[in-house]
Amino acid sequence: MQTFDRSPDDAPPRHVLTPSTLNRLVRGLLEDALPMVWIEGELSNVARPASGHLYFTLKDSGAQVRCAMFKPKSGWLKFRPADGMQVLVRARVGLYEPRGEYQLVAEHMEPAGEGALQREFERLKARLDAEGLFDPARKRPLPRFARRIGVVTSATGAAVRDVLSVFARRWPLAEVEVLPVPVQGREAPPAIVSMLRRASACGRYDALLLTRGGGSLEDLWAFNDEQVARAIHASAVPVVSAVGHEVDFSIADFVADLRAPTPSAAAELLVPDADALGRHLSQLRQRLTLLEQRRLQARIQRVDHLLARLQAQRPQARLARDRERLVHLQRRLLGVQREQGQQRRARLDRIHARLLAQHPRQRLQLLRRLLAEHAQRLRQSIERRLERERLTLQQSARALHAVSPLATLERGYAIVFDADGKVVRSAKDVAADTRLRARLADGELALRVEPD
Repeated sequence: MQTFDRSPDDAPPRHVLTPSTLNRLVRGLLEDALPMVWIEGELSNVARPASGHLYFTLKDSGAQVRCAMFKPKSGWLKFRPADGMQVLVRARVGLYEPRGEYQLVAEHMEPAGEGALQREFERLKARLDAEGLFDPARKRPLPRFARRIGVVTSATGAAVRDVLSVFARRWPLAEVEVLPVPVQGREAPPAIVSMLRRASACGRYDALLLTRGGGSLEDLWAFNDEQVARAIHASAVPVVSAVGHEVDFSIADFVADLRAPTPSAAAELLVPDADALGRHLSQLRQRLTLLEQRRLQARIQRVDHLLARLQAQRPQARLARDRERLVHLQRRLLGVQREQGQQRRARLDRIHARLLAQHPRQRLQLLRRLLAEHAQRLRQSIERRLERERLTLQQSARALHAVSPLATLERGYAIVFDADGKVVRSAKDVAADTRLRARLADGELALRVEPD
């Protein structure tokens, strides 16, 4: 921390702080010393400007402190803060530097007392649920037409008037008895328990309605009592719970055989709608009338059918049917005879055609035609064969002629033979005065070898 030493003669200090610096120092000290606190007090000067932040003063009988709750936390509140409301706030201590004032910056706010009550509610709910008091399997159905209903509630509240009005409008035949009990305060739980036990034990009622109007958690706390829950669970008749508004839930709602969102809704669930039931009965009457008409019509049709069968069994009717049947059989017999005759004639025609086809004269004619056809084919085959042979011979002759010595002789050559007919192939093979024969293309010549 900075010091402010002055000289003996009151000279100016050596170190001077500005207000901003001082505020920062103070804010640091406050935030370090009190990081987060819970504080309970009464709301006043509550303001919510267009920015959405919430500004208020928290006070008690001896002091007050300014507070601020910024967005989005201010929008998370489950209730609407108002002047005079007792609340519990979790906040951190800070300093608002522009005014040099310390303030609380709220992180969470709830109505005072509701937090503890809510925690007690959750604890009791979990314990009773673990014991099976909320088990859906044990919940009983409501009677369809309850003759006598006991309403356990305050005799002077608005809830009982709404319930009685609904009962009178929907089902005037039901006997509704109000079983008055206090529904708020310390005396309420034991009174409710006692009334539930007596109503269950007397065997007078077909169903019980436990109800009251809306209120705060403290106002509805009597219906979160453990003994009340066990009395509902032990009831010998079905119990309907309708405590508070639709958004309110109590332990009694979870234990009861049926939970209704409002007292009026509970009354509607307990009794049928007389007008709707009248319309339903009218529809059933119409359906019954229509069913009787259909049954009567079916019986009339059956009688007509039996009468027709009886008339059909008379001798005259049977004779007429037999006569018609005889005529029908005769027609069928004639038809069968005609059909068989036609089939036999067609078969005879086929056999006759086959016999004609097998007659010797027909056979001989067929064989002659076949012989003529084969002879024609043989001649044609021989002619084609001769033509092929002729062509082959001509080709062979031309090839033979091409290599024949005669063809060579025609070109001016000659073949010389000795007296023995051997071909002279060299001049050395003949001597002088030897007789030779020369073969030319068109004849032979006699030759004699002269000496050189």
